[in-house]
Amino acid sequence: MRTRSSIEGVLRPLVSVVLALVVSSVIMMLTHYSPLIVFSSLVTGAFGNMPNFGSTLVDFIPLAVMGVGLAFCFQSGLFNIGAEGQYWVGAFAATVIGVHFASLPLVIHVGFALLAGTVAGAAVAAVPGVLKAYRGAHEVITTMMLSYAAIEFGHYLVESGPLSQPGSIPQSYPFANSASLQPIIPTTQLSAAIFIALAVIVFGAWLLYRTRLGLGIQILGKNAKAARVAGLSVPVLTILGLSISGAFAGLAGGLQMVGVTHQLFDGFSDQFGFTAIVVALLARNNPWAVVPSAMLFAALYSGAQAMQITAGIPVELSFVIQGLIVFFVAADRLLDAAIRGKWLQRLQGPKPVKPTLEAKEVG
Repeated sequence: MRTRSSIEGVLRPLVSVVLALVVSSVIMMLTHYSPLIVFSSLVTGAFGNMPNFGSTLVDFIPLAVMGVGLAFCFQSGLFNIGAEGQYWVGAFAATVIGVHFASLPLVIHVGFALLAGTVAGAAVAAVPGVLKAYRGAHEVITTMMLSYAAIEFGHYLVESGPLSQPGSIPQSYPFANSASLQPIIPTTQLSAAIFIALAVIVFGAWLLYRTRLGLGIQILGKNAKAARVAGLSVPVLTILGLSISGAFAGLAGGLQMVGVTHQLFDGFSDQFGFTAIVVALLARNNPWAVVPSAMLFAALYSGAQAMQITAGIPVELSFVIQGLIVFFVAADRLLDAAIRGKWLQRLQGPKPVKPTLEAKEVG
């Protein structure tokens, strides 16, 4: 049974991706673009040479780190759609540290900046967790609204706030050299942040599958009543589920600052926080499966840019593919829920017919 479930867990996301590619191919032909040229340009742009592959890995880092955190959260039965705002909060918290304390050694300064981003992201996500746990506020609404507030606050900080650099476009002061990870592949922005991201993925999988906290999160996601019967604190797990996902998002923002941009500016985010939701869902909330899922979307990001430059193909076609993947992932889950509902009805059998007044009188 476990083997069959594992095979199904691999095949169903693959089917969603294949269906998205098939439908997008039809759309390309209708708009007079060759699917073969489009897809080959995407693959070449994402993996064709070392600089292209390095650029893909740069996009992979935030998608994978946030994807693991969101997978952890979704396993608890909670839906955090505020990762983009938590990503922003982590970025400007890391910026505060990265711009100052220039006398610190590299390892300590980078670690300090990443810690600041992680804590800030967790703190922001904890607010909807507390509201959900003790006031019953729906986390979708609270994480979404708080995310917009965080993003706008970040814009203020770099446009006219204390982080803004006078006399320039909206951006912060550059990071100190002691808080900046240098590229490891020439002509790319790929730094040692990739190794930190891989370590975070391993840690996330260990936390979910090898600890009591992870087991409690999984029990909560399957049945909150069972969690209470087992002696688990549902409010605490609720807060932790959202806080941990926020911590991963904040860490991703910090990694983007210390490992890629070395400066906070208005357009530093490519909406990675929203794409990471789809990354986690396509991975079926499995931290290990987040790796290929994040790599797919990172390739669509980086490959689309190269596709437009080298082949003159509109970058919007890449967005069509992403949108169709989102659609088929959602459709797969809706179909799955409908099928499960029918099976449950069959297992339970027909509902007993309540005796009518006439039947009682005859009896």
